[in-house]
Amino acid sequence: MKCDKCSENSVITLSYGPHYFCKNHFLEFFEKRVRKNIRVNELIKKGDKVIIGVSGGKDSLCALYLIQKIMGKLIELHALMIDEGIPNYREKAIQKGIELCEKLNVSYSIISLKNESGYSMKEIKEKIDLNPELGSTCSFCGVLRREILNSKSKKMNASKLATGHNLDDETQSIAMNLFEADINRLARLGAKTGEKEFKEFIPRIKPLYDSPEKEIIAFMNFQGIDYYKDECCPYSWMAKRNSYRKMLNELEDEFPGTKYSLLSSFKQLKPLLAKRNQKITAKCIKCGSITNQELCGSCRLIEKLNKAKGNSKKKPKKEKKLTCISTKKWNS
Repeated sequence: MKCDKCSENSVITLSYGPHYFCKNHFLEFFEKRVRKNIRVNELIKKGDKVIIGVSGGKDSLCALYLIQKIMGKLIELHALMIDEGIPNYREKAIQKGIELCEKLNVSYSIISLKNESGYSMKEIKEKIDLNPELGSTCSFCGVLRREILNSKSKKMNASKLATGHNLDDETQSIAMNLFEADINRLARLGAKTGEKEFKEFIPRIKPLYDSPEKEIIAFMNFQGIDYYKDECCPYSWMAKRNSYRKMLNELEDEFPGTKYSLLSSFKQLKPLLAKRNQKITAKCIKCGSITNQELCGSCRLIEKLNKAKGNSKKKPKKEKKLTCISTKKWNS
């Protein structure tokens, strides 16, 4: 088949549509969609100080590359990497993040989960093995990472916190919250999220919000950007999200466009859902984070770990200054 835009043979077919693109026109199509998302949803504006959470995988590095390309001359951009302490996994991924940051001349910091919480993910996994009632490793990792990203972004006076969440991630979250009748959490999804009423929350943005995972892989490969390809975390087999991923992928294969249809349905429902969204009105008595309960999610999880049988209680180390290896100055 020929490319939709020129007479060249197509190298990629997008099943919804369908669309046929040569390499150059696919790269143009993909970047144009991200530009539109940034513009329509007002994700980034001139003068913003943007922190981007970087794991070293395809999604976060794709977001990093495109934010720098599209808005780099108009904003301050800094990459924040979290070392969760997963042996033979995270350190390899972080190295890919470092390589792209240095190539793009973007400053970066590396934060240790253990220094922040008192536990590495390896130690949390050991706790869960002894105490299955604690839940899954992913539930701990997600909450603790989000808290670190928000708190560090706040300390660095960032105006936006960017993540690499893509269309697949978003539709999985929509389905999970619908099936679990968690309307408040469902209402908080979107391309730009965060409680505007509280300065403690740094608004979160998702430049790849409407970009499918398969197309991100194609973009990164065609663009020649290296990323950590063994993206399956050794602890992720426990995640409930895996079942929703499988379900949506099967539906997408049989009915191309399913994920976009689900996202479109959510966008139409969001104004109604916002009216049901439970506002956060309190502060955690332990760390001061905004929450609806006495303790925030992060502190509740740490408390569970401290009380669980197994390894002796570990106190968090005194917070260290950000490990920042900068290629340009970040004015905090």
